[in-house]
Order: sequence, then C-alpha cells, then structure tokens
Amino acid sequence: MTEAVGFTLAQLRYFVVAAEAGSMTAAAERLLIAQSAVSTAVSNLEHELGVQLFIRRKGRGLVATPAGERLLLQARELLSHALDLAAEARGVEGGLSGPVRLGCFVTVAPFVLPRLLAAATERHPQLRIDVLEGEADELDRALRTGRIDSAITYDLGLGSGIARETIASLPAHALVAAGHPLAGRGTIDLAELAHEPFVLLDLPHSRDYFWSLVTATGITPVVRHRSHNYEAVRSLVALGHGFSVLHQRPATDDTYSGARVATLALTNEHPPLDLVLARMDGVRQTARSAAITHLAHELLGPAAPLAGRA
Repeated sequence: MTEAVGFTLAQLRYFVVAAEAGSMTAAAERLLIAQSAVSTAVSNLEHELGVQLFIRRKGRGLVATPAGERLLLQARELLSHALDLAAEARGVEGGLSGPVRLGCFVTVAPFVLPRLLAAATERHPQLRIDVLEGEADELDRALRTGRIDSAITYDLGLGSGIARETIASLPAHALVAAGHPLAGRGTIDLAELAHEPFVLLDLPHSRDYFWSLVTATGITPVVRHRSHNYEAVRSLVALGHGFSVLHQRPATDDTYSGARVATLALTNEHPPLDLVLARMDGVRQTARSAAITHLAHELLGPAAPLAGRA
C-alpha cells in the first residue's frame, strides 16, 4: 500500500508562487485568490513538513529559508511532472500543453528564439514557453533553483552538476569595418590585426574567452571600447573604432549605425565554442521540455539551414 502524504499539490503550487512573487499579497494576485488562502496553505505546508519555509519580514516580503530553497526546486519539478501525468491521462489527442521554462544566453536570443518560438507555436500550440534571457551566471543560478527547466547557451560559466547537450559547434570569426584594407580577404590570421585597437564584447566569461583567443596568437591588444551589447560592438567596428572577435553571425552585414562590417574566417587553430542545451544533471526531463530540446536540435544543429549563423 502506498503511504499517503499530508500535503497537496495546491499547497505546493501556492508555495512556489509565493516564493517567486516575494510576498503573499503578490502571490494571491497572481493566483486570483484571497491572500488568506495563500498564507493558510503555506502555513499548513510548513506544519506538515515540520520546517520553516519562509522568513516573513514585515513590509519587506518573503525570503526562503535553506529548507524553503531546497523544497522550491523539488516542488517545481513535482508540479511539472504532475502536468505531464495529467496530459498522459487525457490521452495524446490533446497534444502537449502547459508551461515550459526556457533560458537563453542574452546574445544568442535574437538568433535562436524567434525561429524556435515560431516552430513551437506551430507544432505544439498548447505549450506556453516562458523565456528568461540572461548571462551565464544568471542561467546557472536559474537552473539550480528550478526557475528554468533548460537553457540554450554557450558552454561557458556553467558549474558542476549541470548536464550539457551540444547543439552546434561554432567557430569564432574576426570582424572589421567594410572599408578596412583586409575586408575583402575572406580569411585572416589574428596576428595581422596586432597593432589595431580591440572592441571587446564585455560579458562575464565571454570577455575572458574572446581575450584568450586573441592573446593565444601572441597579440596583447589595446582595448579601445567595451560593450555588453552585441550590436553596439558591431556598430563600433563598422565605424572604424577597431576589430572584434565574435561567434554569432547575422544574415546581414549592416549594423544599427548604418555602416557595414566584414566577417573574416580565422586561420588560427582554436577549438570552436559549443552551443549547448543545459539542464540539471539527474533531473528527469518533462515531455514538454523534451519537445523543445528536439526542436532546438532540428532548427539549430549541424543539419539545420544556416546553422553556422547561430
């Protein structure tokens, strides 16, 4: 006989929403129920589990205790699988439905999200994909806390305990202004740009990676400009402020400034950077999340059209 538990899925759901909203009042507004119902559900859950889940700060909202943080990850996973169980019970006719929480590295998002969301809407119209765009550290934290189910990101800045599934391997390229003397070459050795100023994409982990690519050739570049904005870097290069090294390659050489850039393949030997689908190791993937993983491979993998432009 299966042993019964003393808490309900509704209590877990109210707890998760309260943790995400940061207050009982905000959680009640999201759930469209009375605040007292949320407070009672969380209090009953704490009583049943014998732990304090929140520190309640008057006028300052809720802060999850260590026990609350541990439960939050498990509760999100349990609620997600409960949705899968309900869908399976209804049969396959209704198709996949419910939320998918997807993270995406901030500079990758413009290249992959529009295609991915469009394909998901066409094939799985009942899925609701909630997207979190962020840098590597933010995506790492979001995976560990269960805020997202998976993330499309570069294999940079992800800690231990996170499984990576390679979608594509992308080589770096040099970027110069369209009017640069070497713009028509097609390929270049980075050493040829040794005496030119460098425009650095200044994101955590990314900046170290790009800097290492350049310095590995014996160059110690002078950084003229830094920007965390990918298009700002392209525009600065287009207007002659220096060269850069990037991975993503848009379908056009036009920039926001109106000027154009030229992309040069590198003759330097260096490993490509993997674009990966990351998720917590040991956490079972839901059918909804697995469907998005399949689409990501189909649309962004080596066999996909223009995969190298991701």
